[in-house]
Amino acid sequence: MKLRSLFATLALSIGLVSAVSAKTVVEIAIGSPDHTTLVAAVKAAGLVETLSGKGPFTIFAPTNAAFAKLPAGTVESLLLPENKAKLVAILTYHVVPAKVMAADVKTGEAPTVNGKALKLKANASGVMVNNAKVVAADLVGSNGVVHVVDTVILP
Repeated sequence: MKLRSLFATLALSIGLVSAVSAKTVVEIAIGSPDHTTLVAAVKAAGLVETLSGKGPFTIFAPTNAAFAKLPAGTVESLLLPENKAKLVAILTYHVVPAKVMAADVKTGEAPTVNGKALKLKANASGVMVNNAKVVAADLVGSNGVVHVVDTVILP
């Protein structure tokens, strides 16, 4: 509980979100200097309008450092127009079509917009999504919530 409070305080103090955010989940990512690669990928995939819609959405948002862990050239390749379908599949695997706050995460599976399920693990150490650790949670937007992860989750 203290960790979640710390992340919320940190997010507020660095201006990631306001206390009562009117920003969509996409606008939250756009406002974060740690998510420029994710934002470029969302734009290249043509998902900005969809993820700016009514929702609700839970986004597991990989940081720039998470994308940097991928093999050299992977991100550049995924951003090419001929790889749009693959990029959409990867990005929509990071989206759950519901608003799920960190405190509500239970160990098990969660369906994604991609159609495949994520494996969730919640314990005293925090939340894991497949092999990605949630490093900041509960960045609430007008159409859902963003949880920051340290690894790109591949379907």
